[in-house]
Amino acid sequence: MRMSRMLALGASVLLLAGACTTGGGGKPTLKVGSDGFYEAKLMAEIYAQALEAKGYTIDRTGIGIGARAVSAPALESGQIELKPEYIGSGLAFYEKGKQTGDPKANQTELQNVLNGKGGGITVLDFTPAQDQNAFVVRKDTADQFKLTKMSGVTAVQAQLKLGLATDCPTNPVCGTALKTAYNLDITKATLLDACSTPMAQALAGKTIDLGELCSTQPDIAVNGWVVLQDDKQTQPADNIAPLVRNDYLAKLSDKAGFEKILNDVSAKMDTATLTDLGKQVSVDKNDVAAVAKDWLKKAGIVT
Repeated sequence: MRMSRMLALGASVLLLAGACTTGGGGKPTLKVGSDGFYEAKLMAEIYAQALEAKGYTIDRTGIGIGARAVSAPALESGQIELKPEYIGSGLAFYEKGKQTGDPKANQTELQNVLNGKGGGITVLDFTPAQDQNAFVVRKDTADQFKLTKMSGVTAVQAQLKLGLATDCPTNPVCGTALKTAYNLDITKATLLDACSTPMAQALAGKTIDLGELCSTQPDIAVNGWVVLQDDKQTQPADNIAPLVRNDYLAKLSDKAGFEKILNDVSAKMDTATLTDLGKQVSVDKNDVAAVAKDWLKKAGIVT
């Protein structure tokens, strides 16, 4: 009898533990994560709030967890279960050289790769919005060296201080692309977080002369900087799509409804909107959660 009571008690504890990790009604708690820069954190928050409005419980511990070298393994291991991904760069991370300027092709190839990762990961619909790596100079630098294209940097690189993303030396669409396409030496580059305020501040303060920013980064327009044309077409189409672990999707009572929430959000995010929201966060210093909530309301996604 004592054994039976202990077994019964153990079963009760297990049931209670299970209840603590679910949102109820076939909506288990979702662990959302993202890369570390402002735009990735903003998109993660937007997806999270859209789901919360439909009754999902969100664990935000993984938002801003780190660069792709950190966030990708976190998704594969189940440390996080959803992250927004820039599908061209995400594909290049796994399959160097397969990334293209066609977002649909990138989505398809990325899905093929992720089928075999972490028990399977699904690539949902991608946004019309696109944010590529952008190599940017101040107007005075562009005028001095008559720079309009990345190919023009090659001849004057010894006179320029480069500022590149921390993962550039190992990132195929940064270090490899700059070396093979433009014969640039990045060994002495200042390495800073991608698409970050420190990168923009370094460019503005002339600590660097060429900085790697995001094409949607509002600092570019605010400061009148010049985006150099990627004339060798090294950068892939980087539309954004949520990646979701298949084992999480399998727990849902309404998988199609869950996916529709996220796909509806992605469908309404265009490049101009993403740029404006980024300005509100990175330039105006508004709270990420507040910016996300305001846009979701204006877009009619939440009430």
